[in-house]
Amino acid sequence: MPRAGLDPAIVTAAAAALADEVGLAHLNMSLVAERLGVRGPSLYKHVDGLTDLIHRIAILAATELGDELREAMQGRAGGEALTAAAETIRAYVKRRPGRYAATVGIRPTGPDDPLTGALERTLASLAAVLHGYRLDPRDRIHALRMLRSILHGFATLEASDGFQMSTDVDESFSWMVDFVDRGLRTSTAP
Repeated sequence: MPRAGLDPAIVTAAAAALADEVGLAHLNMSLVAERLGVRGPSLYKHVDGLTDLIHRIAILAATELGDELREAMQGRAGGEALTAAAETIRAYVKRRPGRYAATVGIRPTGPDDPLTGALERTLASLAAVLHGYRLDPRDRIHALRMLRSILHGFATLEASDGFQMSTDVDESFSWMVDFVDRGLRTSTAP
């Protein structure tokens, strides 16, 4: 019988918070059990193990990020939407590094997996950034991949203290967003 007060959502939230604190690579069922004040085996009444738990964290993170992107981009287009999306992703990765890491490289387990909708929500928000630019429809997927790669790369490098040069990171970030905006504005549909 599952412990009163615990359910998969509570276990996932505790594990996500721990992943942010200790890093996803260091997350394990024992740490989660300790955080929740239960024995490790009792967690298996709520989740199927660490792989399932990380999958649930990825769903949580993709949902949170998708919601934050939509909120930040509301009523914005073009460069303003790009800046809002870039700042939102950067802030989320800095604030929630463990749960964001759970989304990297994960794939839905099937058509009914809630991860599918959560990832689509995030991608749809990024794709909405591109609506403010006159891109050739054939180039949209390339532009979306570029945008996602640039924003992911910058945010994860910064969160892992990967920028060791003396130039101000905020200045580099602004320069990058402006550079992408100029490139997208000059790449117009025929």
